[in-house]
Amino acid sequence: MENALSIDLEDWYHPLLVQPFLRGNEQESRVVEATQPLLALLKQHQVRATFFCVGEILERHPRLVQDIQEQGHEIAFHGMSHRPLWNLTPGEFEAEVEDFLELTRRVLARGLTVRGFRAPTFSLDPRTTWALPILARHGFSYDSSVFPMRGPLYGVPAAPVSPYRISEENPGEIDEESPVLEFPPAVVEIQGIRIPAGGGVYLRLLPLPILVKLLELINRDRPFVVYVHPWETDPGTPRMRLEPFARFATYYGLGSTLSKLDRLLSTFRFTTMHEVVEGWVGLRPSATQEAEC
Repeated sequence: MENALSIDLEDWYHPLLVQPFLRGNEQESRVVEATQPLLALLKQHQVRATFFCVGEILERHPRLVQDIQEQGHEIAFHGMSHRPLWNLTPGEFEAEVEDFLELTRRVLARGLTVRGFRAPTFSLDPRTTWALPILARHGFSYDSSVFPMRGPLYGVPAAPVSPYRISEENPGEIDEESPVLEFPPAVVEIQGIRIPAGGGVYLRLLPLPILVKLLELINRDRPFVVYVHPWETDPGTPRMRLEPFARFATYYGLGSTLSKLDRLLSTFRFTTMHEVVEGWVGLRPSATQEAEC
């Protein structure tokens, strides 16, 4: 079974828990240096991934994103400035979508279709469902923003753990007529208890044998998506003086991320988000789309 590998292409200062502690002169970019080891690892394993790109990165480092596209990886959308949907109005979000799509047309190879979106900080929840019709209106066919359990910062605990067509009224509910398919990050449900195994601090926190076992359980009946950030694989990621929880969630286990990913790439089959969605789940037209045709 093919699974989806996703990279949230953002800089070390973009995470929500880091932002309050930044000063202007501390935002020196390291995204180019941090991304190169990931690209080398993907090339070594001959794996293509989906890069959910922050628009600021494409603006400031176009050559990096061009290289990513030229190496066969998928380009998807991760906001223009990494602001969570909670901090945007619908109008501001639609402007970000339009700005990103226009930027890709100017900077990246012709013919690129941006199909996927991941909200910064998994900020798609019942408060921000207004984002879904905006995505559909601009041609997005899949989303990966609903974290199907309650975490310290985000989550929709009642949402399905398998890919599903997402309701525009409640992101935790299925609507078979929805044009947008939700592909949530990997969460395992065992006897009613949900365990996150998709990436970020959860990937860094779990011992590798347990992580592999959880992902194997998911692969018994469905694909999963794993996500990592370049700053999680970079030994040079600056360490801010954060509060204890923020420091733990942001910096714990950074030294193990690349080696864990190496093991996962050796153990499971991976490709882009779009190929998994299209090939395994199937982006079949919804009833509404068929009627329009």
